[in-house]
This record gives sequence, structure tokens and C-alpha cells, in this order.
Amino acid sequence: MTDRLNKTIVCVGMMGAGKTAVGRALAHELNVPFVDSDAEIVAAANLEISEIFERYGEPFFRDRETQVIKRLLEGLPCVLSTGGGAFLRQENRDAIEQGGVSLWLDADLDVLWSRVKNKDTRPLLKTANPFETLKSIYDERCPIYELAMVHVKSEKDATIEATMEKALKHLQDAGHITEKAT
Repeated sequence: MTDRLNKTIVCVGMMGAGKTAVGRALAHELNVPFVDSDAEIVAAANLEISEIFERYGEPFFRDRETQVIKRLLEGLPCVLSTGGGAFLRQENRDAIEQGGVSLWLDADLDVLWSRVKNKDTRPLLKTANPFETLKSIYDERCPIYELAMVHVKSEKDATIEATMEKALKHLQDAGHITEKAT
């Protein structure tokens, strides 16, 4: 028996929650493409995300993000990793609900901080107090992430494989992945 993906799985959650790493592992396990919406935007703009934010601002970036998400949801089922702010936009949540299944990788604040504090690729954290900024973003976004169809805890010491297996089980239990004969 092999697993069959019914709809695109859209990984949502905070920066550092594991959306890309777990998403890649899940796509590999399901034998479907893995797509990162941020990477798609970078390729189309030929600019890094931090450059897009600096030159054009966050609203411009968010509009491009919505276009990319909608386009990818129209294609064949895949595992799609989104930027941390993508799920905040109602238009994106509606598109994901219609054409995919949202998977929230929920990590505690201390886990997120341990994963992002030494990275300079997070434009929203380029502030005088990046931890307080992260906490503020976390407090604002978690109630919206809770709207996701499937929730999986991204634990501090869990391996990518273990988190992926947990996500796979939750998706199967919710009927978003079915088994079919090979």
C-alpha cells in the first residue's frame, strides 16, 4: 500500500517551526513535490526576501505571496511550505481551505528563539530587541494559526523525521491522506 495525497498540504506556522524541514520530509515520504512559497517569490523577483521587504515593503511581498499560494493550490497536490505571515491573510486562509489542507507546526516560543536567534535572514527580526519582536509576533499570530485544519506540535528535541511521522499520522487520521493499492 502507498499513501495518496488528496489535496496540497500547506505548512503554516512561525518562523523556525520547521515548515521547510518537515515539509520536505513529508513530501519525500508521500512521493510528491515540495514547494516553498518564499523560494518561489525569490526566484520570480530575482531578489532575496529581505531585499523585497527593503525595496518594496511588506504589503508588496504579501501580495506576491498570495498570488504564488493561489497558483500552487491550482496545481497537482504537493507539500507547500509558506512564510510565517502567509496564513494571517484571510484571502490565503480561504484559498488554502478550498484547495488544500493547512498543517500548523506549532512550536513554543523558546524553541522558535533557539532556532532563529543566530540567523540574519529574518527581516521581521531586524530590530533592537529581536526576542521581544519574536514574542510579539508569536502572541499575535498563534490565535490565527489555531484556525489551521491540522495541528502538530514541533517539539524542541524531536527529530525532523519524528515530527514528520506525527504530521503524517494526523493527516491520515483526518482523512487528508488515503491509502491505495500499488
